[in-house]
Amino acid sequence: MNTPIETQLIDGKAFAEKMTQEVKAQVAELQKTTGITPGLAVILVGNDPASEVYVRNKTKQTHKVGMRSFMHLLPETTTQQELLNLIHRLNNDPDIHGILVQLPLPKHLDSDPIIQAILPEKDVDGLTAYNAGKLTLGHTDGFIPCTPLGCLLLLQQELSNLRGLNALVIGASNLMGKPMAQLLLNQGCTVTIAHIDTRNTEELARRADILIVATGCKELVKGSWVKKGAVIIDVGINRITTDENKVKLVGDVAFHETLGIASKITPVPGGVGPVTISCLLYNALSAAKKKK
Repeated sequence: MNTPIETQLIDGKAFAEKMTQEVKAQVAELQKTTGITPGLAVILVGNDPASEVYVRNKTKQTHKVGMRSFMHLLPETTTQQELLNLIHRLNNDPDIHGILVQLPLPKHLDSDPIIQAILPEKDVDGLTAYNAGKLTLGHTDGFIPCTPLGCLLLLQQELSNLRGLNALVIGASNLMGKPMAQLLLNQGCTVTIAHIDTRNTEELARRADILIVATGCKELVKGSWVKKGAVIIDVGINRITTDENKVKLVGDVAFHETLGIASKITPVPGGVGPVTISCLLYNALSAAKKKK
């Protein structure tokens, strides 16, 4: 008989609050010793509802830790050149230490040239080729994308030593999947990446000690996919309408099916999301420190 085990929830909110308080203390110390107040510029183009929520949360947390927030809300009709011009101005502004372009951009804009136009030392989202290269080479002085960094910190809290563990990352985006896999590799994990063309994802998942899912497909991963005792980091945030006609957030993992199988899992909401914002603040603080 396959006896269920106790599944522990990974409390991202508590972890993020602790991290945010540490950043706040360091911001105060930086101001006291150098007179520098970290400045974070966030660019939002258009009116995507999910992006608007994320940006509001980032702005609120930026103020909470004593940083300066510079919001740039641009209309949907913004052109590629207008957006590039704004980034060039922010690159040259000494009060701005970090620049974040909220993704996804409207379809008429090409995001890669926009991201690559950000100075690497202000690329607090870690998406420029320079910072991606630093990560790939195992250098520790570049910026790491905030969501993968948050996932790694949660794993380190829960497992302490990741060396030798089998990890499967489902999702291969530049924003999440690829940097996540590299971070795990740098920690000594044996890493597999599954994506839309992977033919045996379920089989790969059943062998994974660590399962990180970032696909944007609601409840894609079923309980039958999960190895007993695995640790699951669910990055997905999907809005569904319940039978009672209420909007509910669910992840990319069928949460209730994994209870009794996984040893630990991040809930949605309250898992990865809050930690992502704390990592953004940490990166912005690091950028300001480099300007001392």
